[in-house]
Amino acid sequence: MDEFNIQDSIRGIGDKLGGWLDSLILNLPNFLLAVIVFIFFIFIAKYVGRIFERITRRHIKQDSIRLMVVKVIKAVVVLIGFFIALGLLNLDKVLTSVLAGAGVVGLAIGLALQGTLNNTFSGLILSFLPELQIGDWVETNGYAGTVTEINLRNIVVKQSDNNYVVIPNSKIIEEPFKNFSRTPRSRIFVNCGVGYESDLEMVRDLTLEVIKDHFPQRGNEEVEFMYSGFGDSSINFVVRFWADVTKNRDILIAQNKAIIAIKKAYDAKGVNIPFPIRTIDFKNPLSINKNAD
Repeated sequence: MDEFNIQDSIRGIGDKLGGWLDSLILNLPNFLLAVIVFIFFIFIAKYVGRIFERITRRHIKQDSIRLMVVKVIKAVVVLIGFFIALGLLNLDKVLTSVLAGAGVVGLAIGLALQGTLNNTFSGLILSFLPELQIGDWVETNGYAGTVTEINLRNIVVKQSDNNYVVIPNSKIIEEPFKNFSRTPRSRIFVNCGVGYESDLEMVRDLTLEVIKDHFPQRGNEEVEFMYSGFGDSSINFVVRFWADVTKNRDILIAQNKAIIAIKKAYDAKGVNIPFPIRTIDFKNPLSINKNAD
């Protein structure tokens, strides 16, 4: 009885191995083709990576982001080749299981690294945005300075006080930012006031002449002068003009130059720029002597 069981077991194992051998021989062409296809896609991934590296080098200045983009593209190409190879081997069930497992693992990783992935994808978006480049002067999230670095997690801004501020990429994407470097010309505002005794038309013409002489306007640009209200000791006005501005310091330089020029012109013409004055009225009907009587 035991001999028959051993023989049956050996015969079953032999039949099983023979079936596997027959299946291997039958599927050998598909297996070789799948290997060739997978290797082919590996070479395709390297070639595509080189192409995208040349393309991204023109638009992305940060090496870390550029290398990450190239690696992701190469990985996608290799995965496509892997799935095609599984299809050639008629491993549809395995392919379905792999996709399902990848989906579950990807979901778990996404939930665990939600903040990090948000900053990473935001960094990829920022790297392609022409509105924000390294060397630009920006104002965002309450900070202002020159962008010195853009990586997969954050941007680094060097402020005018020589301190560096690290801002997460998601904050840049979600919050508005002002970029001074995207336009070569900007409008400058200078506020001032003149005494109530001044000839307002003369002051206007003199101010326009001074600004035009020191800040030549281009194309459709023009100097604008408007009185804005009656102050406590002066009639206030604002003058607006265009100047070369690519950072906040350029605005301060232009305002400084305009203020000096206006003050010199007003002094030459005798135009008064009053400072706040407080008047004390002593005309009080009450008198100490009268109360004494």
